[in-house]
Amino acid sequence: MTSQTKAEKIISEKKKRGIVILAHTYQMPEIIDVADITGDSFKLSQAAEKLDCDTVIVCGVRFMAETVKMLSPEKRVILAAPEAKCAMAEQVGPKEIAEFKAANPDVTVCAYINTTSALKTEADVCVTSSSAVNICKKLNTAKILFVPDKNLGSFVKNALPEKEFILWDGCCPIHNALTAEDVKAAKAAHPDALFVVHPEAPAEVVALADYVGATSGIIDFCLNKTDKEVIIGTEVGVCDYLSQKYPDRGFYQLAADKLICPDMKFTTLDCLWRRLRVTAARKSF
Repeated sequence: MTSQTKAEKIISEKKKRGIVILAHTYQMPEIIDVADITGDSFKLSQAAEKLDCDTVIVCGVRFMAETVKMLSPEKRVILAAPEAKCAMAEQVGPKEIAEFKAANPDVTVCAYINTTSALKTEADVCVTSSSAVNICKKLNTAKILFVPDKNLGSFVKNALPEKEFILWDGCCPIHNALTAEDVKAAKAAHPDALFVVHPEAPAEVVALADYVGATSGIIDFCLNKTDKEVIIGTEVGVCDYLSQKYPDRGFYQLAADKLICPDMKFTTLDCLWRRLRVTAARKSF
């Protein structure tokens, strides 16, 4: 069976069963092609809430499927690649947060959406990369523990000097591998291009950006700058997505050898096809 035939079979099968496929933008192009809805983790969970269907399949990592289930508990949520986890989400657990809260009752715990559902139950508030600054600004507290991403936490801390932040020593190992030298090399190769980056990158990289934002924000920024070339400083799936949809535009991947999330690439047409065919199982994930 060729890849094209698999894609056709997947599209036919999902329609026959009334199943909706959600795919994070970091997924491979062939997965994006068969998905019904694409976007970042929060967009996918929001979109799932509005769907008139019983079952959704999430092409992403485990915390994303968990978030979809939290917002749509009545739906059956299936993770296309059950082994796909987020390294950042695994860097702090609910027991550690419960112990911290007991020892620091005056500190508000702010959890990034890139955390497990178990941890979210211990946090006081949950944020996305695009909402973190605004939500933390509105918190009626002086001290905030930001978990687990020290880089996003640092970005929020710099935006809100009036608050006292405690940063968990966690990170996205993919974004955290970026350096200022990577950016300077890309700008030397593409001197007319703007540079956009995800706030999960280190501060030295963020400082060189023309725009800093979440996956959806990066895509919107790129599409609004129709006359500009853009260097993309996040997982390669975003540049793949933009280049595929707008082949005449100049989108350049920053440090392509570093910005590949292996867990996001666990989802293949083969495993998606298998999950579609085994939807008789009762348990989500």
